[in-house]
Amino acid sequence: MKHLYLIGGTMGIGKTTVCQILKEKLDRSVFLDGDWCWDMHPFTVTEETKRMVMENITFLLRQFLRCSEIENVLFCWVMHEQSIIDDVLSRLPKGDFQVFSCSLICDQDTLIRRIQKDIDKGIRTRDVIQRALERLTHYEKLDTVKISVSHLSPEETAKEILNQAGASLLL
Repeated sequence: MKHLYLIGGTMGIGKTTVCQILKEKLDRSVFLDGDWCWDMHPFTVTEETKRMVMENITFLLRQFLRCSEIENVLFCWVMHEQSIIDDVLSRLPKGDFQVFSCSLICDQDTLIRRIQKDIDKGIRTRDVIQRALERLTHYEKLDTVKISVSHLSPEETAKEILNQAGASLLL
């Protein structure tokens, strides 16, 4: 049976790094970062671009889930509202796959340190800190497994996701 892993969390928390590790740990896997579906300049958020991004994401997820060569589909994105997760899932075919949905969370100091490292490398801008902190509280309200990454390395986080998913997907 195929597995779809939805990995949510605020900006800078480590979703992409963890999914790259999971892609190597899971056999026959593919990884999609939702941000890749609207990596544009200038970055413009409108109803039209949001619609386009959701269509891009779900098109790719459907293709991955259809492919006989792929067993594990990893998808990460900010997904700070339940409606985003529900919208993604509602656009996918009902089929022979199980979903594991988790949210990566951490304390504010850890998040600021992680984002600051990205700022120092030129990967992010300073304004991301405030936006990420504002979204951090949203994840507690979601119908997802919460994984606190404050004291976990990306490798340890990947192991925890696999442990939690294994328990969840066996039910």
